[in-house]
Amino acid sequence: MTKRSALKRQTREAAREFGVLDTPEFIQEAKVRRLPPHVGQGRPRRGEQGGGGWSPYPSNDDRDQAYLKTLKPKSEGQAELMEAIDAHNMVLALGPAGTGKTYLAVAKAVEALEAGKVGRIVLSRPAVEAGESIGFLPGDMEDKLAPYLRPLYDALSDRLSMKRVKALMAEGLIEIAPIGYMRGRTLNNAFVVVDEAQNCTYVQLKMLLTRLGWHSTMVVTGDPQQSDLLPGISGLSDVAERLKAVPDIAVVKLAERDIVRHPLVASMIGVL
Repeated sequence: MTKRSALKRQTREAAREFGVLDTPEFIQEAKVRRLPPHVGQGRPRRGEQGGGGWSPYPSNDDRDQAYLKTLKPKSEGQAELMEAIDAHNMVLALGPAGTGKTYLAVAKAVEALEAGKVGRIVLSRPAVEAGESIGFLPGDMEDKLAPYLRPLYDALSDRLSMKRVKALMAEGLIEIAPIGYMRGRTLNNAFVVVDEAQNCTYVQLKMLLTRLGWHSTMVVTGDPQQSDLLPGISGLSDVAERLKAVPDIAVVKLAERDIVRHPLVASMIGVL
């Protein structure tokens, strides 16, 4: 008997002992193996069924991954931002690079979509280069915007598998909406994320903010200190100051202490 056959036989015997069916999750070739029901609850007693179920999270679903990532704040500013997104339909998150503004916004959007609170996710970002032009890009609208939306894709793929992200985009549950094409739209039952808003003018931000429809949430993120527009053109700071006085709109300002990247990033932000 070969070593592989012996290993398979032992696996099947262990599965029968704990009341687990001989499913592909427990075969050697399976790439992802789910935890057996008895893990974390001790060995099942004789005569008991092992299928009572141990779940790492009460609402664990049948996603591609065998686990769920728990979203936790890493600073007081991030905790404030997460609470603001849960409590308000419009949130402006301002802060330096590395404070997790984009990641938290996208993660909350994924949570809302999977919980059924919204019907789709709308991602928007200005197509402005950081000081240099890379010329015309081939492909359709999504292909042209892909380089600019890479940070949003990274956050999405971290919360979901890239295979599922593509499937949701094909179904229209995740939509890429250029800022130039948002005029006249009403975004109902959606979670809208506007990233890099410091590269939007005052008129563009006014247009974007007034797209909010029923049963929708909008999170606008940006760093007023890193605008790629000419001085005085960015409207993010002005819009944030005006909206502070509006009830039910949260303006969260993150600081250097909320930076969760390399410690040198916080040190550089303080002197640059």
